Amino acid sequence: MKKFNLLKEIIVIQRDALLKAINTNQEFALNYRGDVVYPPYNEKEIFVFKGKAAAPKTSALSRPQPQTIAQILGSNYKVVEDEDRVLIKAGGNWQALIAANIPNSDYDDTTGDGISEFADEQLEDMGWHATEFNIDYREMVTHLEENAEGILFCIERDEPYQFSGLGYCFDIEEARRLVYGYCQNIIKEKLANDPDFAPDNLTDDEEAAAQHFGCL
Repeated sequence: MKKFNLLKEIIVIQRDALLKAINTNQEFALNYRGDVVYPPYNEKEIFVFKGKAAAPKTSALSRPQPQTIAQILGSNYKVVEDEDRVLIKAGGNWQALIAANIPNSDYDDTTGDGISEFADEQLEDMGWHATEFNIDYREMVTHLEENAEGILFCIERDEPYQFSGLGYCFDIEEARRLVYGYCQNIIKEKLANDPDFAPDNLTDDEEAAAQHFGCL
């Protein structure tokens, strides 16, 4: 999986397309690839902005003043207008982007509690069974991040270290195969070599988990 660190990445938007979206006065979004998109959104879309342009403040004593793109997107964004392009850094709006993107993600790694579930039902079924053999979600996700096609949409800094991210698998069937094979290999090894998981002494839940991964 490719890491897309919003603290480092610059999203490049075509200025005309962005102004057209702003002028509709309707909801639109910008994705991490730099596309302007409209509802209904792709179910796996990854947003760096989602909303609509707020109407400029007016009063009886003054005419409304046109807003800059920076004002429209909000103070949490860093915006540079470069002729026909708009360059955006969105890391400062991370908390709002978590809420916008969690519904589309395959797993949530944005809290100090770590990863506790997969959004995909089949992956979650594997994760639930795998815990019977002390395989945690972090191990499974690390395997996905090292081997699957996808995006780890995140903020990450070195000093002081900070990480918060959402995982997206481009091919859910590939992700299922990777997690299944990873857990199957570990369970087979434990059944063969770990006295705590001797086949004759498995609990009902451990036996069900081993059968789920084709190990018994």
